[in-house]
Amino acid sequence: MPEASVSSNFIRDAVRADLADGRFTKVITRFPPEPNGYLHIGHAKAICIDFGIAQEFGGTCNLRFDDTNPSKEEQEYIDAIQENVRWLGFDWGARLYFASDYFDQMYRWAIQLIKAGKAYVDDQTAEQIRIKRGTLTEPGTPSPYRNRSIEENLSLFERMQAGDLPDGSRVLRAKIDMASPNLNMRDPVMYRIMAVPHHRTGDIWKIYPMYDWAHGLEDSIEEISHSLCSLEFEDHRPLYDWFLDELGIHHPRQIEFARLELNYTIMSKRKLLQMVEIKKVSGWDDPRLPTLAGLRRRGFTPESIRDFCERIGVAKANSMVDYALLEHCLREDLNKRVPRSMAVLRQLKVVLTNYPEGQVEELDADINPENLSSGKRKVPFSRELWIEQDDFREDPPKKFFRLAPGREVRLKYAYYITCNEVVKNPQTGEITELHCTYDPATRGGWSQDGRKVKGTSHWISTAHCCPAEFRLYDRLFTIPNPDEGNGFLSNLNPDSLQKISGYIEAGLSNAPAGNQCQFERQGYFCADPDSRPGAMVFNRSVSLKDSWAKIEGN
Repeated sequence: MPEASVSSNFIRDAVRADLADGRFTKVITRFPPEPNGYLHIGHAKAICIDFGIAQEFGGTCNLRFDDTNPSKEEQEYIDAIQENVRWLGFDWGARLYFASDYFDQMYRWAIQLIKAGKAYVDDQTAEQIRIKRGTLTEPGTPSPYRNRSIEENLSLFERMQAGDLPDGSRVLRAKIDMASPNLNMRDPVMYRIMAVPHHRTGDIWKIYPMYDWAHGLEDSIEEISHSLCSLEFEDHRPLYDWFLDELGIHHPRQIEFARLELNYTIMSKRKLLQMVEIKKVSGWDDPRLPTLAGLRRRGFTPESIRDFCERIGVAKANSMVDYALLEHCLREDLNKRVPRSMAVLRQLKVVLTNYPEGQVEELDADINPENLSSGKRKVPFSRELWIEQDDFREDPPKKFFRLAPGREVRLKYAYYITCNEVVKNPQTGEITELHCTYDPATRGGWSQDGRKVKGTSHWISTAHCCPAEFRLYDRLFTIPNPDEGNGFLSNLNPDSLQKISGYIEAGLSNAPAGNQCQFERQGYFCADPDSRPGAMVFNRSVSLKDSWAKIEGN
């Protein structure tokens, strides 16, 4: 379990006050996802708040699935959510619950409200109910079935559950106030008929509770002290209070906070599912998505995500967060602890014409220069090398300091080399290799006579490397707010993924999925599950350039 932060915010202040005045004697929170999709970075914020508050105050946090809509729920989502919460660093122990655990009790409470004249069965269609609900400036119109007798409502409700009535033909509504300024209080629907098998209860239930009816009841049953919700539930709080007060049961304190909005991405599970279904992405774990599964596959760490959630803080007003801050948190986490390696993504061959054929040297290279205790690694050096195409220019522009005809540069950890000849394909004119000479007196990349070079290139011995595919990710959308214009699908970035074939050090030829490293001068990368021994795939988690640090520095 990660250590809880002690920084102050209005939620912590409220919990402290409640404990001090005796409103609650123990802190019990819950994380209540709906199992209709994978968790995303916005859920990570809620997870950190829910579990973090409980941990800080010596309480407990339940994991509870709001599985009230079997038509959209799958066991795959339940399994993935549990895995993601654990991966993020939190544990609910034995406190795993489901809304379906409480279906019997909810049904009894519904009957209690019917008997008290506080609920009725309505025959209107969903569209009729919507129209008669009214607007923000006009009151709603009471249902013609609002004043049915208690006996008739009980009979109809029992028939709804027995499966005697068609899907969608009836609903159970609370009888509150059709003129309330809060539209949520205008006789909200509590149950609908849905003859769909449930993943846990099978065919027992023909009716299922609406989220607004179930949510507060679940909190009450579990004796939650603090029900921490995102800001859109603030207008629903009076409804939850009404249900709890009418039933006379345990009353949690609901506190709302602003949800996370991240630019260049979307947080709607419905829209994420749509992109998965129409194959705009490869799946819920596509590294371009903000899902925790996607971020994990891309190479984001639990530590970096928890750090990000702490940095953005807890606020009462919605705001947009820069994606660059999330990337900054990842760089901060990886820089001091992941090993370095060399990789060439777009290769150009260098032949050292004065280097002995067949000779191989082992040179010392840093494992992590930010952590000197990590020591050194050995890298083989030979006559033929790969360097990056971008590290050579036949006609170099001003301020280009790397390799060019007649110019000397440093090969990192190795030697100074000078380009003497450019070899081209006679048909296409494409540069195929460079013939260079090396200076044996500069082993380690330093000149004994004090001469200096401005350019340094990384490299790999052609005889001691492994082919690899590199997947380079960019923003999934081309504009900060993808919903603008003609909608999010019209703003997808066609260049959000590039696949490049290159080479890596042989030591990474069998790296396990999730293995992280920094390819020097290229960025931070993570071995993808698609990798096979000798045919590795690496996802670029984040580039080395940190735009957020520059913004923060200003």
